[in-house]
Amino acid sequence: MSADRVEGVERAAEVGGADTDEAVATMTATASASALRYYSVAPGVRLNVRRGPGTNYSVVRVLPEGAQIQIFCQTPGTNVTGPYGTSNIWDNIDDGEFVSDAYVNTGSDGYVRPRCSF
Repeated sequence: MSADRVEGVERAAEVGGADTDEAVATMTATASASALRYYSVAPGVRLNVRRGPGTNYSVVRVLPEGAQIQIFCQTPGTNVTGPYGTSNIWDNIDDGEFVSDAYVNTGSDGYVRPRCSF
């Protein structure tokens, strides 16, 4: 939502204009669309979390079996074969922490989050 649209929404809400319900609905839909969701790691897997998007990066921690993660962005990296196929997509789950998407049940073979920009 643009800054102009947000200001218009705020003004409509302040004066109780006819656009108030529409404005609130628009803000709610925008917030929901950008909300993060949790994705399950493959059952029975303790998943390596790496410093970057590839198997050549060091392991910084290991997620326990049954872990659920939030994906902030995704980026291409090393090809990995896992329970959900072969993929070069790596999921950014925290600052400087990545897991192979081949081990995460996203329901898609492609990108489900925005590309990382670093």
